[in-house]
Amino acid sequence: MVKFLDKLLGKKGHSPSEGAESVVEPDLTIARANNEMQLHTQSAIAMWGIDTAVWSVDLDIGTITFTNDEKGIIVTAPVQVIGTYDTQQDTWLWGWDHPSVSESIGEYAQRVREFGEQYSLEKLTTREISISIDEAWEFTALACHLNGDRGDTEACIHCV
Repeated sequence: MVKFLDKLLGKKGHSPSEGAESVVEPDLTIARANNEMQLHTQSAIAMWGIDTAVWSVDLDIGTITFTNDEKGIIVTAPVQVIGTYDTQQDTWLWGWDHPSVSESIGEYAQRVREFGEQYSLEKLTTREISISIDEAWEFTALACHLNGDRGDTEACIHCV
């Protein structure tokens, strides 16, 4: 697991004696964030059918709306844009420095940047990077976790 997370975060090799606390803490935080996101997503699928819902984001007012006609459900929640993912080029642009994202809607992304600065994690502090879609979701999960999001009061998204 640690090697996978090292690859994800672009870290070079490390020995257990080198700053063990700073190596373990971010790895455990990221793993926990991913687990939390999976549980929240499964819950939202079961309750609201978001996996088959149509969604739209209003960046002017800061909301996301999921509409599931099959279940007769419309869910609207505050939104945070963690970043945008370009599926054609496999690139990620962080919400903390995105020209279409206001400071208030990029606030969760900014906390990820601060976490990245604290632990010298280049992928979390570089404005635009090449990553996989799985990594984009991991960044989103980390943002939700760092900001205390439970998944039912605030929607953390990345835009594809």
